[in-house]
Amino acid sequence: MKKGPYPFFGRILPMPTVLVTCKLPSSVLAKLESAAVVDLYAGEPPMPPTELRARLADTDALVCLLIDAINRTVIDAGQKLKIVANIAVGYNNIDLAHARSRGVVVTNTPDVLTESVANFTWAMILAMTRRLPEGERLVRRGQWRGWALDFMLGSELRGKQLGLVGWGRIARAVAARAPAFGMRIAYTSRREADVPTVRRSAHADAVERASGSPEPKALGVGPQRRKEVGPHEHWKRISLDQLLSTSDVVSLHVPLTPETRHLIDKRALARMKRSAYLVNTARGPVVDEAALAWALQQHLIAGAALDVYENEPAIHPDLLKLESVLLAPHLGSATTETRTAMADLAVENVLAVLAGKPPLTPVTA
Repeated sequence: MKKGPYPFFGRILPMPTVLVTCKLPSSVLAKLESAAVVDLYAGEPPMPPTELRARLADTDALVCLLIDAINRTVIDAGQKLKIVANIAVGYNNIDLAHARSRGVVVTNTPDVLTESVANFTWAMILAMTRRLPEGERLVRRGQWRGWALDFMLGSELRGKQLGLVGWGRIARAVAARAPAFGMRIAYTSRREADVPTVRRSAHADAVERASGSPEPKALGVGPQRRKEVGPHEHWKRISLDQLLSTSDVVSLHVPLTPETRHLIDKRALARMKRSAYLVNTARGPVVDEAALAWALQQHLIAGAALDVYENEPAIHPDLLKLESVLLAPHLGSATTETRTAMADLAVENVLAVLAGKPPLTPVTA
């Protein structure tokens, strides 16, 4: 941890202090320590609220996680606080209105995790529709009796409809991969201006640089691609009700807001095909877990794949008993390259604001 003053127009000024609520990759931490005094929380996240407030008292910047509750009392504790840099795309853990009223900049980490989460979404779809977790558990229990023509049959994807609820960066990246699996795309979005395009920002290249690749090579997103990609004639915008009733796989890609909390409830699940699957890599409370367990128990849908939960890390007990649901421990962006790029972008935002410059990725909603 680097401490001490630094020169500024011939004067010696104290280095700014940055509180970090989690461990960072060594390269990212070194970058931050070169320009600030770093107060690093070394315990298991999330950081206890009382400790968070106490350590913010004389701090210029905060680097935090989605699981850290940055509410009014936390923001008020940071009398010198200039920026809250969330290592996540979402920011529902932050009292955005109060931060703005205090003149505190809030940033997130869009783009850098788009490809990783899109790939993971497809991994969930494939694993669920081909019953991989169920089969793996059966093998480990020693219950596999050998090959049979009608044994553990799954579902094909070709010729079927993937319904995307939301049409942000990740949903569009998921859509760009659909032709490889022969699926057509339907999507729903609250924003009238949305058009079926996939764009890649400069920040997304950080992931390829972290992995050592000279050029982006993600499926559907070519080298240095900044233009529209994808077969738009196979993408159509429809209402949520129509999407639920016609899609073979429904994948959620919306932020958590008062309007999207329990968006997928009993009524929504009852609208889905009995052969359909639900995927959630967005935010846990978008799905009413009790309603989902009910729908699976009643065989109203064929299965579900969840990476996020209403009350993480707790999971509704009825879901834990069901073979027809794939449960992952919030791994959507969990690659070394992506998590490093996310942390690096958060630190770059902090360094920019502390230097009197505009943040790279401010939250403007």
